[in-house]
Amino acid sequence: MRTCATFYRIVGYLVLGVISASPQEPTPNQPATPQTAPAVSSAQPSSLPASTSQLDLRIPLQPKSVRFAVVGDTGTGGSAQYEVAKEMEAYRKLVGFDFVIMLGDNIYGGDSPKNFVRKFELPYKPLLDAGVKFYASLGNHDNPNERLYKLFNMGGERYYTFKKNDVAFFALDSNYMDPQQLSWLEQRLRDSNAAWKICYFHHPLYNNGKHHGADVDLRSLIAPLFEKYSVNAVFSGHEHIYERLNPVHGIYYFILGNSGQLMTHDLRKSEAVEAAFDSDRSFMIVEIAGDKLYFQTISRSGQTIDSDVLQRGK
Repeated sequence: MRTCATFYRIVGYLVLGVISASPQEPTPNQPATPQTAPAVSSAQPSSLPASTSQLDLRIPLQPKSVRFAVVGDTGTGGSAQYEVAKEMEAYRKLVGFDFVIMLGDNIYGGDSPKNFVRKFELPYKPLLDAGVKFYASLGNHDNPNERLYKLFNMGGERYYTFKKNDVAFFALDSNYMDPQQLSWLEQRLRDSNAAWKICYFHHPLYNNGKHHGADVDLRSLIAPLFEKYSVNAVFSGHEHIYERLNPVHGIYYFILGNSGQLMTHDLRKSEAVEAAFDSDRSFMIVEIAGDKLYFQTISRSGQTIDSDVLQRGK
């Protein structure tokens, strides 16, 4: 299964130049036709976020810290995605995070302008209106042309890097880890003098989910670079659950693939798992201050399902 999937991903990228030459870019910033959000399900324990005074905040909000949110496998356009987005906005008002990293599968199904509106612009409109920036990576369900979509802030590239204070982020394209990307990654990691190095991409290197499992081939290519150049944390999606693994060679690994999609009862029991959640959708908020990374994983009903403070390795 992994070999076939890799073959088709490579074939897709071989024709990337043809796709990119098409006059149909992913979407303009303004919708071509009016869109409406899907109805919010009343079957969930809480479809509306609590007021900021009722939120269960677990991070300290230290001065001059780097604060961001994390989502993965979001782009369904369904009510669950909208409910997660509402909870994110409630926490943004309290936490003040100003950017979000996206772990791939950003737009499922069609890639017409109306799909970008319904599956991204509408659910996250309050965040976008507040000036929050989204930094996307590509998943196996994404059209590579998403790199051209202005609101994903990819700069037209399949992989890229950006820096917030003393935290460097490396967004990778795990669909096709070609020699050019590997060379770029090694050079950028080697040249970075940031105190924190965070990599994020779609396919997890370690994973105890039953449906997809770990991408061992990808792990053999990039995990040695992470270890050699002291990457601190890695975020991936793909498996539609939440997982926090025990550190591997001093690196913290997170899987968050349930911000829109969900696979219930998908987890294998493993001593390698520090925390896991596969019964609802979720997102993360992260704060980095000095040598500490604080995080909180929150379900769409507002339940805190995991939180901790992690120390940066020397």
